Amino acid sequence: MKYLGFLAMALLFTAVLAHPQNSASSEGWISLFDSKSLDGWKFSDKDGTFSVEDGKIVVHGPRSHLYYVGPVQNHNFKNFEFKADVMTTPGSNSGIYLHTAYQEEGWPDKGFEVQVNNSHTDWKRTGGLYDIKDVREAPAADNEWFTERIIVQGKRIRTYVNDKLIVDYTEPANVTPPKEHPGRVLSSGTFALQGHDPKSKVFYKNILVKPLPD
Repeated sequence: MKYLGFLAMALLFTAVLAHPQNSASSEGWISLFDSKSLDGWKFSDKDGTFSVEDGKIVVHGPRSHLYYVGPVQNHNFKNFEFKADVMTTPGSNSGIYLHTAYQEEGWPDKGFEVQVNNSHTDWKRTGGLYDIKDVREAPAADNEWFTERIIVQGKRIRTYVNDKLIVDYTEPANVTPPKEHPGRVLSSGTFALQGHDPKSKVFYKNILVKPLPD
């Protein structure tokens, strides 16, 4: 087991050297976004919803999802701490998927969505686990940057907005996921950012992950 742990760390270090934009901090945070391009990310549905401007990902256009497909952890995360700086505009809707997998079109079937929505007509607000443990009160405001953080350890998911705990969810044994989301169970996978609809405009920057031990 110690050898496997050492091997995993060696592979991660090799990926960081090969892709400097994925450099790790002294606290173990690794950047997934180089602030210049969408290298390491892949969109679904049609092109045009995701772009990079002034060091941030701009989400604005028809439904699409931007999946991380880069070298860190071979884009397969089980236990981790993830955070990103986010800014919504009035009436916008987006989300951060975890434990998901790339698919060509449609809403991601696999994994969980952590909501990004402070004022959209959908009442399910930022930080909630969509259709699993939703929240009604927006913990942040539109047109202001906030930090959304997600921690997954074993069967437990915690979400934070600006260091305030929003959701603390432990998946039950023998869980039965919602009928409309049969893949909404903890496993492992990558991250995805959601482009919800053409009227929504949302920004992301400082997208970081810290892998945690199994």
